Amino acid sequence: MIYIDGEKNQDKAFQNNAFLYGDAVKVHFFVKDTQLIMAEECYFFLMASMRKMRMNIPLTFTLEFFSEMFTKSILENAIKDAVIEFLAYRNRDEVLSAKTPVHFYFELKPKIDVLEVSEKYEMDIIKEISVNTNVLSNIKVHSPENIYAEIYAKENDLDDVILLNPDKKIARSIFGNLLLLEEDIIKIPKQTEGAYISPLMENFVTFVHKNNLASIEEAELSAFETQKADEILLISDEKGIFTVSKIRNKEFTNQRYKTMLDAWKNSFLN
Repeated sequence: MIYIDGEKNQDKAFQNNAFLYGDAVKVHFFVKDTQLIMAEECYFFLMASMRKMRMNIPLTFTLEFFSEMFTKSILENAIKDAVIEFLAYRNRDEVLSAKTPVHFYFELKPKIDVLEVSEKYEMDIIKEISVNTNVLSNIKVHSPENIYAEIYAKENDLDDVILLNPDKKIARSIFGNLLLLEEDIIKIPKQTEGAYISPLMENFVTFVHKNNLASIEEAELSAFETQKADEILLISDEKGIFTVSKIRNKEFTNQRYKTMLDAWKNSFLN
């Protein structure tokens, strides 16, 4: 179900600068039990992403506008749980500048539960390519590194791979961010290392911090840190939440993370 500028339109979905040149930013919104959750965090991330791409933000792009539009689409399609993939882009036939009009499309992607935890997630480290650490590295923009890495992962029977930055520090995976639990500390790669900004991850980390479930530490992490961790979590706005089961020859448990995630999930019922 694809919507362009709020209206259903399948035919013109790719007649834009995003398709031709990667001139777009992507953000995900989340639906649980027919309701938008974390809408404000996702909206402000969208605004920040558009500013980083020097996009003209229309006055109509308000949180209320998106909430009403998404809610209408959720009800029309009788969707209970979903991820909404939202893309803001510029058209090819307009002069490219910071004032070029911006268009958007979004797609509803039904899921069983956006907060459900998946297990048996196998990863490895890819060294042939690295990801940048500039101002655009933290947002969802066109990334040929992701395409290469996703094909590499499939060819090697992996669910995902760990991407390093030019300094050989952990940046992120193809789809999201790694959270390494060691004793009572959760270590997360810094955004300056190339990690994604993730409303879903930030909501979880804030919950963990407020409830004193673990200490949170943003750090520069070497690839070897994955072998020292007790448990590893991967949070992806696009794909969901995964407890990592294996990286190279090391297998990981997930009990402590599952306890934290269950408490976090229950907090949305209040």
